Amino acid sequence: METLKTILAVDDEPHMRRLLEISLRQAGYKALVAADGKQALSTLAEHSVDCVVSDLHMPGMNGLELLAQIRQQFEQLPVIMVTAQGEIKTAVEAMKLGASDYILRPFELETLEIAIAKALSNNRIALENRYLKADQQPTESGLIGQSKPMLALKQYIQQVAPEKATVLITGETGTGKELIAKALHAVSPRKDALFVAVNCAAIPADILESELFGHEKGAFTGAVKERIGKFELADGGTLFLDEITEMPIHLQAKLLRVLQEGVVEKLGGNRQLSLDIRVVAATNRDPLQAVKEGKLREDLYYRLNVFQLISPALRDREEDIALLAPHFLAKRGATLSHAALACLQAYRWPGNVRELENVLERAAILSGGNPITPAHLPADIVGQSGGAMAVLNAGLLGGVTPQGEGSLAHTYSIPHATGQLERHLIEEALQACKGNKAKAAKLLEISERSLWYKLEQYQLK
Repeated sequence: METLKTILAVDDEPHMRRLLEISLRQAGYKALVAADGKQALSTLAEHSVDCVVSDLHMPGMNGLELLAQIRQQFEQLPVIMVTAQGEIKTAVEAMKLGASDYILRPFELETLEIAIAKALSNNRIALENRYLKADQQPTESGLIGQSKPMLALKQYIQQVAPEKATVLITGETGTGKELIAKALHAVSPRKDALFVAVNCAAIPADILESELFGHEKGAFTGAVKERIGKFELADGGTLFLDEITEMPIHLQAKLLRVLQEGVVEKLGGNRQLSLDIRVVAATNRDPLQAVKEGKLREDLYYRLNVFQLISPALRDREEDIALLAPHFLAKRGATLSHAALACLQAYRWPGNVRELENVLERAAILSGGNPITPAHLPADIVGQSGGAMAVLNAGLLGGVTPQGEGSLAHTYSIPHATGQLERHLIEEALQACKGNKAKAAKLLEISERSLWYKLEQYQLK
C-alpha cells in the first residue's frame, strides 16, 4: 500500500490552519499544522514531512525567514508560499530564495492540490536526476539466454515480480546477479520508480550506514548538510543490496528492523520515514554457510530469503555463449569465427559472464575489425585440450568421425589435436593480417623465424 505523503501547513490564523488541515486530508494527504515558524521547525525535527505550505506573514519568524531555515536544514524539502494578491513581488523573492511555488489567497482546494502535486513531482525528479547523474547505470535489463537454467530463472522472475516479497539472489561472482535484480524490477509494478543499487562490499563500514539511511545536518563531523539515503531514494521502487554478507553485523540488525517495520531513521535524527520499498539482496557466498560463520544474521537470512533466485554459472549453460558473444561484440561491431566460438564453449569460465565479456573485448581490440579467431583469444582458453577437441569435434579443423580403433586413437591424440589447432591458428592469423608474416607472428606471439618453420612444417607456403 502506498505511503501517504505528509504536508505541514504553517499559518498564524487558527481558522486558516483548520481549513488547510481539512483540505489536505480531503486531498489524501497526512496533515500536520504549526502556528508559526518556530513551531514549524520543531515539527520538522520530529516528523518526516514531504512538503511545507506556509503563509508569508506571521509574527516572530515570517515565511521568508522560515524558508531560509528550511533550506539550511532540509535542503530538498519543497516549500509552497501562500500570499495575498498585492504581495506578488514578495512571493517572487521567495521563489528566488528556493521556494517551490506560491499560491494567492483566497484559493480553491484544487489550486492547492495542483501546487502540492507539482512540488512533490518536481522534487522527486530532481532527486532521481541527481542520483542518475552520480551513478551511471547500464540500461540493459534483459536476460540473454535460452538454456534450461535461464528459462527457469525467467519464469521465476515473472512469478515473483508482481509481489512485494524480498528476494535473495545467489550465485558465483560474475554470473549477473545485479542484471537479474534489474530484470525483476523492470517487469514489476515498480518499474517506473528508481532501481537503486548498493554494493555492501565496496563501501567502507563507517560510510555505509549514512549511504543507506542518510543523515541529518550535524549528525557527525563533516555532516554539513542533510543527506538523502539510498532507502529514501528508493521509496516506491527497488533497493538492491549486493554482497549482503559483507554488511557489518550491527547494520544487518538495523536493516532487519527496516524490513520488519517499513520505517527508516536517519543518522542524528529521531524522525521516522515510512517507506514503500522492495528489497532485493545478493551474495556470492553460500548464505547458510555465511550464517554459520557469523557473516550473516540468521534472522536476517530468513527475512531476506522469502524467495530465492539462483544465478546459474556460465559453464552450466554453455549453449548461451552463442547468444551472449554476439551481444557483447555488437558494441564494437566485431564478429566471431566458428572456431573461436567452439573454443569459448569448451572453456570452463571460472569468472562466468563477466570474464566472457572481458575476453571478447580484448579479442575485438586484437582483431582490428576482422573476425575474431582463436588466435585472438587468451592462451589458457585456446590451449587447453578441451578447447582443441571442441574445435575438432565441430569439424572446423578438418577433423573426421573416428572409424576403427586406429582412427579413434588418432582423433583423441593430444599431439595430433594440438597440431591441427596450431595449423588452423596460423591460417587464420595470416588471413587476419592479409598475408603479412611479421604481423601474423606478432599476433601469434611467436618469432617470425618460428612462423616460417611452422609454415614449412604444415606445408602452408
